Amino acid sequence: MTRLLTVALLLASSFLSTSAGELSGFVQWNEHCEDISQLGHAKVVLDNSIAFGSIARDGRFVIPEVDAGTYLVSVVSHDHVFDQIRVDVPPEPELPPEVRPYAVGTPLNPRSPVKLPYPIKLVPRHKKNYFVPHQSFNVMQMFQNPMMLIMVFGGLMMLAMPYITNLDPELVQEAQQNQAKFAKALQGGDLKSGLTALAGGDDGRPAITTGTSSQANSANAGAKSRAKKRRG
Repeated sequence: MTRLLTVALLLASSFLSTSAGELSGFVQWNEHCEDISQLGHAKVVLDNSIAFGSIARDGRFVIPEVDAGTYLVSVVSHDHVFDQIRVDVPPEPELPPEVRPYAVGTPLNPRSPVKLPYPIKLVPRHKKNYFVPHQSFNVMQMFQNPMMLIMVFGGLMMLAMPYITNLDPELVQEAQQNQAKFAKALQGGDLKSGLTALAGGDDGRPAITTGTSSQANSANAGAKSRAKKRRG
């Protein structure tokens, strides 16, 4: 008999605890979401769906069989964003749950000293925007690219070089060779070599200009010496 009474008391306490552990609340319609038709398919969840409740047409919801503990209440909705709420369910079934605000990304403890009324009120904050505007073509933004500036400068130099007539033909020929190397380097993806060629840098070939000039100077000096001897 005593065992039967004990089992009956345990069942009764479990039933009362389950009834008291239900969480209830409602969605407060506003200008962001006016009714259930705009909200669409959504549900109220605890801690990433360990328990959930459906939202009725009047905005009310009930989450049954919630054990004592601390939970985060949120709304899973495709088109709307809601604030998250912290709820502390006490072990005493006669006490109501404590509802507090929660900022996403902050620690769960310590809890906020601000208490919110129960039943839980969930307010839509804004509507999600999935539309990404297409970027239009912008000429000025294109010319802000350093690679584009280098290519434009090289092209202008190639176009302007034939019209420069007051330069030494050897310099003009050397500049044309450097421009050809620059274009070849850009096609191969070697920007550093192209800039070096455009600036007239050393391309790895031995310089022969100094030797030729020295030989020419020596020949001129010998000719002048022989001419002086003949006059003498």
